[in-house]
Amino acid sequence: MADDPRRMLRVALEQARTGLAEGGVPIGAALFGPGGELLGAGRNRRVQDGDPATHAETAAFRAAGRRPAGYADTTMVTTLAPCWYCSGLIRQFRIGRVVIGEATTFPGAHRWLAEAGVPLVLLDDGECAELMRAFVRDNPELWNEDIGL
Repeated sequence: MADDPRRMLRVALEQARTGLAEGGVPIGAALFGPGGELLGAGRNRRVQDGDPATHAETAAFRAAGRRPAGYADTTMVTTLAPCWYCSGLIRQFRIGRVVIGEATTFPGAHRWLAEAGVPLVLLDDGECAELMRAFVRDNPELWNEDIGL
């Protein structure tokens, strides 16, 4: 099925793994169109680019480019629950659905999205969770910087 959340999550997971290999925070995201086609993918590049605004979701959104018809028919897939910043992007541009790999390591603002009527799919993916748990354990200072502590 073209709209399979687990298939879409694999794209975001690959981005997360690439980010970790580059020395960054292992969070990946991808934006998909209504038929399940990949519009753009990205990863957290705060460390690599020295840019605090380059979160995975913003990178995927930028890679997708302009859509004059809007984003209501798109799905944002992210390995970790989106933070307030990325959740604001999702609401601002009315992204139609969000697929979340895991929300235990970091709960983010996904409940705020749900309260606003954004459909969510929470996969509780073990690979996403283990990737983040290991990163937080091995890089607590970098993780605290990333989440604004």
